Amino acid sequence: MTNRPHWSYSAISQYLACPLRFYFQRVIGLPQEKVSSSLVLGSAVHAALAEYHRTVQRDEPTDTGKLHLILTDAWKQRGSGTRIIYRDGESQDGLIAQGIALIETYLQEPPPQNIIGIEQEIIAPIHNSRGEYLEKPLFAVADLIQEANEELTVCEFKTSGRAYSEMESETSLQPTCYINAAQEAFGHPATVEYTVLVKTKTPKIQRLKAVRHEDDLARLGDIVENIERAIETKVFYPVESPLNCSACPYFQPCREWGRREHTELVQLNIKPAGADGRQL
Repeated sequence: MTNRPHWSYSAISQYLACPLRFYFQRVIGLPQEKVSSSLVLGSAVHAALAEYHRTVQRDEPTDTGKLHLILTDAWKQRGSGTRIIYRDGESQDGLIAQGIALIETYLQEPPPQNIIGIEQEIIAPIHNSRGEYLEKPLFAVADLIQEANEELTVCEFKTSGRAYSEMESETSLQPTCYINAAQEAFGHPATVEYTVLVKTKTPKIQRLKAVRHEDDLARLGDIVENIERAIETKVFYPVESPLNCSACPYFQPCREWGRREHTELVQLNIKPAGADGRQL
């Protein structure tokens, strides 16, 4: 990962979802003491998929046992030192087995072709609707990039308890960020394809295309520009909802937010993570 100050989809979406969580994590650097089981499973599945795609790119046989081991090791590494929040009825062994089932289902699909990037890191500029480039660029890590006839497909892999809707792929800023990054970096038109590994009783694979146009990329720049203004003027507040709060690692600091004694404690004991101007 680059040390240069930058934006990412995760930082942009985090501020839009809850500015106070952005403040805790990315401005004052409060440690995260817990993580949701879905995030740990997603990271483990991504690690196994990346290895599988590397074997496809090298035209090597698939070693499913190795993929199972990578998934298990990635789970343990992601959850090490952090309390994992499980939903009712979940367990580590059960979720690892679910992850293996998702991988096995994906392996039944035709392997991807014309791979030019796996876990590809990209630094690319962002421009607003006035055609001006912002000072901080965009940092993106593309799960998989394929090229055909000088057109790029950025494949983004998701694990989900349900199928995605068309509206989610049409309105999410993630495809906008990835298309902006790919087109700026490679100079070719790009689309994003969501590959959703759905965690139903019988796992299934869903694929959704996302297309973006110049107006969408310019709008991304306008959004980021306004987030930067808000951060400069210290606009941080909680957005309370079941989705935001149920597994938030900053639930207690959020409840204490605004209290004089908590504010003084943070200022005395925690060095701001954003002191160097870095945005992750």
